[in-house]
Amino acid sequence: MDKHNINCAEACVNGCVLGDDCPNKEFAAEASNFISDTPLDKMLEIAEVARMKKLSEPTKWVIPDDI
Repeated sequence: MDKHNINCAEACVNGCVLGDDCPNKEFAAEASNFISDTPLDKMLEIAEVARMKKLSEPTKWVIPDDI
């Protein structure tokens, strides 16, 4: 399996298929560090700020081309 032509979002749903050759290993380690070092209250606060930001954005209308 060529590691440059793999779609990790589809191929690695049940776990990484590349193992030690995974190009995203640094991101997994960074995410693990964030999870272990950040208290749950802080994560919830970050999520709430993101949710409020999303809610305050104007509505985006999608109009089909075939009207």
